[in-house]
Amino acid sequence: MIRILIADDHIVVRKGLRQILAEEFTDAYIVDVPDAEELITKVIREKWDVVISDLTMPGKSGLDALQYIKQNLPALPVLILSIHPEEQYAIRVLKAGAAGYLSKDTAPDELVNAVKRVLQGKKYITLSIAEKIADTFDQDNEKKLHEILSDREFNVFKMIAAGKAVSEIAESLSLSVTTVSTYRARIMTKMNMKTNANLTLYAIENNLL
Repeated sequence: MIRILIADDHIVVRKGLRQILAEEFTDAYIVDVPDAEELITKVIREKWDVVISDLTMPGKSGLDALQYIKQNLPALPVLILSIHPEEQYAIRVLKAGAAGYLSKDTAPDELVNAVKRVLQGKKYITLSIAEKIADTFDQDNEKKLHEILSDREFNVFKMIAAGKAVSEIAESLSLSVTTVSTYRARIMTKMNMKTNANLTLYAIENNLL
């Protein structure tokens, strides 16, 4: 029996994914959770064959959950399914250890194909992502500012750009206010920004919010 764990903060999305997968994998055991905290709890307590996770959820992000899984259960494949454009996030999550990245606009058949592929121990990469990866070898262009951030810095950057206060970010990520302030200072330095408003403008212009 295939065991599939789904994490998404929208119940309609979770039900839709369950229906699509249940129609293809008729004997599968499928469970869905609303956030990354419950995802991590389920991963700790039970055995799964594949995880399908949203990238942006309340509290810890899908990227946080992915990092935890890769550190503790590196053999467990994680598919990231997100509304964000793949050109902005796909390479980052693949580098972080994801087995694949799909847009929520993906056709149901493509989701099924992605699950089948990662269950075989392979990566799922769309043609456009493959071309982008190839471009990184063919071109000597400078990275965009947000691409030089670490995964944790990138996560904090997104939350600051979304208007969250340092104290809110600290509570959400289970970090101290001092630690988050340190991350903010590093982000400002690396991206050569002066204010939170600069970060917000940059995020909007680069379709990161």
